[in-house]
Amino acid sequence: MLRKIRTALAVVFFGLITFYFLDFAGVLPPESSSVLAKVQFVPALVSLSAVTLVVLLALTLLFGRIYCSVVCPMGVFQDVVNWLSAKFGKSAKGKKWSKRKKRYRYSPARHVLRWSVFGITVLSFLAGFTVILGLLEPYSAFGRMVTNVFKPVYMLGNNLLESVFTRFDNYTFYKVDASVISLSAFVIGLVTFLVIGFLAWKHGRTWCNTICPVGTFLGFLSKYALFKVRINPDKCTHCLVCGTRCKASCIDSKNSTIDYSRCVDCFDCLESCKEGALTFSLPKLAKKPVAQAMEDASKRRFLIAGLATTASLGKLMARPPQIVSNNNSNTPYKRLHPITPPGSVSLAHFQQNCTSCHLCVSKCPSHVLKPAFLEYGLEGIMQPTVYFEKGFCNYDCTVCGDVCPNGAIKPLTVEEKHRTQMGKVVFIEENCIVHLDGTSCGACSEHCPTQALSMVPYRDGLTIPHVNQDICVGCGGCEYVCPARPFRAVYIEGNPVHQEAKPFEEEKPKEEISIDGFGF
Repeated sequence: MLRKIRTALAVVFFGLITFYFLDFAGVLPPESSSVLAKVQFVPALVSLSAVTLVVLLALTLLFGRIYCSVVCPMGVFQDVVNWLSAKFGKSAKGKKWSKRKKRYRYSPARHVLRWSVFGITVLSFLAGFTVILGLLEPYSAFGRMVTNVFKPVYMLGNNLLESVFTRFDNYTFYKVDASVISLSAFVIGLVTFLVIGFLAWKHGRTWCNTICPVGTFLGFLSKYALFKVRINPDKCTHCLVCGTRCKASCIDSKNSTIDYSRCVDCFDCLESCKEGALTFSLPKLAKKPVAQAMEDASKRRFLIAGLATTASLGKLMARPPQIVSNNNSNTPYKRLHPITPPGSVSLAHFQQNCTSCHLCVSKCPSHVLKPAFLEYGLEGIMQPTVYFEKGFCNYDCTVCGDVCPNGAIKPLTVEEKHRTQMGKVVFIEENCIVHLDGTSCGACSEHCPTQALSMVPYRDGLTIPHVNQDICVGCGGCEYVCPARPFRAVYIEGNPVHQEAKPFEEEKPKEEISIDGFGF
């Protein structure tokens, strides 16, 4: 029964969070669906969501690694791959594909590797180098995999259905852009899928118990859980069946022991034991030396204090932003500062908190968020940056801040979004077609929601853009529509620290003068 309940909950969590990344049409309600991302462990830790952390830690101390078996999408993904390998893997002779029962065997824990990876990940994060956490953290790795590998395929499927349905005058589906957002992000997502998928296919939960830093930390906690899978030595016949069903390879059937730091509470072993020697239960009341009890209590206090200290250091060690002035702009320009999403406060805050889950990339309705390569430097690989190649940031849109589970992008109201200046417009007169071709344009001014670009008299009856950076919000409407090529005449230079734009005042229409009679 426990296995069926766990499987049902895991399927619900996995299905909803996967579709949340894929859902480009907004089928799922955004308010309730965003909770699925915000209950993930690392996003809750980075954003210092105390309630979520307390709940997840309490569940672990009560029931063990329930998070890994139910809530974590990467953990459930491995179970899906493992189930497929058990159903359609190679036969024992390896000559053909056939259904079979997959068998595992106990293997000692690789403590040195596990804690080395965990230590490097924590230290690099505290030092502001978040790329390692972004690569290994399970929720973010799964999000990149879905956004950059699965979603283009999903969109192609949608476009195929659209072409079929429209032939029968049914317009339920509509065509969408199915291109790959970023080649580097696609490669990283594909490698993640292949590596973790291969390990799950061959060795079950090896990734969770050897590489994943969240699995290592929660595994340490689960050793002190109240409810555990326990072996009754009076009933155990050492048949070894439970060990062959354990995808975590943590049951030593010969010695009737379980490595609880690696047990992911899948409950497969419970149904395999015909003797009823395995139960998921509280410990039997047994006499424990006073010294041992005091030692256990001391370990728990140390763990809680260490967790609080780690969460605090992550904020204290955030690097201050480095501001570089840009006094000159040559005709072939280069953006000196990448643009971080509205609500990200500053480049330093964004890099310190973003784990590159790409949920904001997947949800951006204007498609202006793109995974960075080296725009932020080596430490910012895969973190989203703003590009205006396929659109511009909608003046009233606040989606990225609403869905971000880490607090890297703060939620903004529409009014706050109107005042948030993530960048400033730069105008290069030498590139403008009014200057080069002597023809009228004004596209940038027409698409500017704040009139930071306005048209002023130029020559020969033409008008040319004039810039007011104080009221610019950096939405990129001007850059997106500018027809000048190969270098646009206007572009947005990112603000290392987001500023508050001054409100713009619309020109009031002149009052009509009413004249009685003929006026003379």
